[in-house]
Amino acid sequence: MTSAAERPAISGSTSTSTSNFPNKDPHNSDPLSKATGVYVTVHGHFYQPPRENPYLDAIERQPSASPFHDWNERIHWECYRPNAFARVLNDRGEVTGIVNNYEYMSFNIGPTLMSWLERHDVEVYQRILEADAKSCQRLHGHGNAIAQVYNHIIMPLANEQDKYTQIRWGKADFRSRFGRDPEGMWLAETAVDYATLEALVTEGIRFIVLAPSQALRCRPFPSENDPQPEWHEVGGNQIDPTRPYRCYLRGDRGMGNLNDQLPIPTSQCPYIDIFFYDGPISRDMGFSDVVYNSHHFAGRIGSAVRGDHRQSQLISVATDGETFGHHKKGTEKTIAYAFIEEFPQNGWTVTNFAHYLSLNSPRWEVELKSVTAWSCAHGVDRWQDDCGCGGEGGIWHQKWRRPLRNALNWLRDQLVAVYEESGKQLFRDPWLARDEYINVIRDRSAANVSRFLARHQTHKLTAAEQVDALRLLEMQRHSLFMFTSCGWFFEELSRPEGTQIMRYASRALELAGDVAGVQLEKGFLKRLGLAPSNVDTFRHGAEVYRQLVQTAQISFKQVAAHYSITSIFNGQGSAPGNHQKHIYCYTVNEIDYQLQRMGSLTLAVGHLKLVSDITWESENLVFAVLHLGGWDFHCCIQLFTGRRDYSQLKEKLFSALQQASAAQTILVMTQVFSGQAYNLQNLFAEERHRIMRLLSQETLTRLDQLYTQAYRDNYGVLVAFHRDELAVPQELQVAAEIALGYRCMTTLRSLEQDITEPALVWNHIVELEAIATEAKHLRCHLNIPEGKQMLEQLISRLLWRLLHDSNGSFATDIQCLERLIDVAYQLNIGISLHQSQELYFSCLHSQVIPLCLTSQEDPHQCENLLKLGQKLMVDVSSVLN
Repeated sequence: MTSAAERPAISGSTSTSTSNFPNKDPHNSDPLSKATGVYVTVHGHFYQPPRENPYLDAIERQPSASPFHDWNERIHWECYRPNAFARVLNDRGEVTGIVNNYEYMSFNIGPTLMSWLERHDVEVYQRILEADAKSCQRLHGHGNAIAQVYNHIIMPLANEQDKYTQIRWGKADFRSRFGRDPEGMWLAETAVDYATLEALVTEGIRFIVLAPSQALRCRPFPSENDPQPEWHEVGGNQIDPTRPYRCYLRGDRGMGNLNDQLPIPTSQCPYIDIFFYDGPISRDMGFSDVVYNSHHFAGRIGSAVRGDHRQSQLISVATDGETFGHHKKGTEKTIAYAFIEEFPQNGWTVTNFAHYLSLNSPRWEVELKSVTAWSCAHGVDRWQDDCGCGGEGGIWHQKWRRPLRNALNWLRDQLVAVYEESGKQLFRDPWLARDEYINVIRDRSAANVSRFLARHQTHKLTAAEQVDALRLLEMQRHSLFMFTSCGWFFEELSRPEGTQIMRYASRALELAGDVAGVQLEKGFLKRLGLAPSNVDTFRHGAEVYRQLVQTAQISFKQVAAHYSITSIFNGQGSAPGNHQKHIYCYTVNEIDYQLQRMGSLTLAVGHLKLVSDITWESENLVFAVLHLGGWDFHCCIQLFTGRRDYSQLKEKLFSALQQASAAQTILVMTQVFSGQAYNLQNLFAEERHRIMRLLSQETLTRLDQLYTQAYRDNYGVLVAFHRDELAVPQELQVAAEIALGYRCMTTLRSLEQDITEPALVWNHIVELEAIATEAKHLRCHLNIPEGKQMLEQLISRLLWRLLHDSNGSFATDIQCLERLIDVAYQLNIGISLHQSQELYFSCLHSQVIPLCLTSQEDPHQCENLLKLGQKLMVDVSSVLN
């Protein structure tokens, strides 16, 4: 996860600026078919590391991302979605166009991020796929999307097997989403060596994109006039980034001796084409304010155009895609306007690398430095040594990097031995099975997994062997994930990124133990102990592992405890029979469930079969949970040992409950169950927080009512203080804000429930208007984030109904919607109508304008509909006028 702000500056200079930019060839009006003029490519590297809990296959709440659930969600709303719906605004701030930036920019989106988008915002996910398809149509079959090595590992530091799997998984994931093979591939941190290039060529990748600092030397292809061209040293960023280069893979590379006269490669010599992005402009995009103004951005691009009258040239820049909207707020609008206005006005053609390569094959050869990356000035030491990169300006060392790398390399090799030894008994070709396991990761349905196992098995696998097969493959997946580059990128081992890769390592060695009985954790901890932490609490990596990794491990019993405690609030067991439910990546088959209440005590006893959706392993468990009231729970879990034992256990527990004694019931639970007892703290965070809110609700409601009464009793006093411009006592002001917030939420919930009843909707809007007036008069700030979301969704629902299903109540619906939008702003709770704006704009030309053209009998209807557009800050002036 590289941040533009953290990436080392790339020195060097672009060519002399010229105002005499070469424009399109007047004899060829289609630069999309023939290389002519100036082409511009803006590449965005969009990526988030895998953040999922290895046991739950889901991202848990990350408080540092507040008010969002996690950092993926936060960056999504700041960057990924805004770039799919980038606004073009007029001088009044009204929307004149919505641009899908992915349709114009070259991009790679990490497979782990694409998986998250597919699950959490299918609309944006589809916009990205559509953008690639449209760019394919516009650019003669060459889409904007390129692939990425699967989970962002530093390829020069990977062993050969991992190199190939990363490329194959990246390709397969890309193909399953975009419906075509990738032409190019983005390397994590653009880290590259010649072994990586050989793997890319073997797997059919045509080109990559690198930083100019990664080139060593280049020379033109031989010609009749110059059959043995000389090499030009460009190791100091001097390479011309306006042309593509060809890198030949031969054993006699010479590697650094500029006097080497290497033989001219033959047509049989394997090669890969390379683009070098413009370093200074790319650096400015991250470090300066150039991307805040589209005209300035275009001017900066123009400064790199060569004035030597060559037939065509490519100005390409590359940066983290998160620059546009997350690191630099609002800049998705800048590049949107640059794509559709600024660049075309200069006569430049917006393209991507693959399309430009199809028009302009390389005529220069390049050799690379041996091992390099774009975000480390010391090769790839940022991911294995205390080189200083990532700790700039700080007092913390990175001496932990080498021991962490060594520990993970040792663990990987141990896991390879387990995989080969156990895998050969189950798979015809264990490494082919691993390479094709990406098809299971993309689709974990039982039918797909069964087809996969049938294709690779050495014999018909038993149920237990199927579990071991899937455990082995998951072990390998986590073995790959534990090398995700972010774990080394920053200054401290105990940061979330370092902790996350150790969690993947923990899961991998646990799975190895399940399959082969090997005990690898002790050896792993010994090696982690050599990794010094900057934080006194931890001292070294082994202690980080004990405190932050081992405590996050999850067993089947913990999943059962989670289910049993939440069952008291979720109404489980309401009907007889086997009930199937899901907890993250586990399927819960409820075989039996019984709940009884006795005074303040609640006892639930049940029999469950838990199945992992990932490895298919399962356990039959019995649980008993006693809720003593409030926050107190006592839960016990044990293996199911037979119906008779279970029946006797239930009888003993419910007999104890009849005595209405918590102590007696807990005593019996302790006698019939062995092992650990669980409580509310053992629940997974999301559900624990939900239950905490449920348990607090009665108290909060009572407090809301008390504050409301205090507000009503002292309303006149509050008004007097404000009238005389005196400081209002804090107690009274807080009471007013809480009371009005409570009243507002109550009204919004009623509005949500009565949304299909026009008369009731009007009443609720009138009440909201009264609340807004009161809040303004008393200078109250309503802190109701849930109310903000509800209002945004209600407005979107009403707008959709107006545009698609008004049922003859068009005039009433439009008035209602206008009033609701007005009061949403009056409440001053930070309302955002972006999604309603997108909905209206998408219908403007297909529905709104045609309706106006055909509604001559009722011109007011048309006028009101257009005024609604104005209220949503959509430019409808041309139609109104």
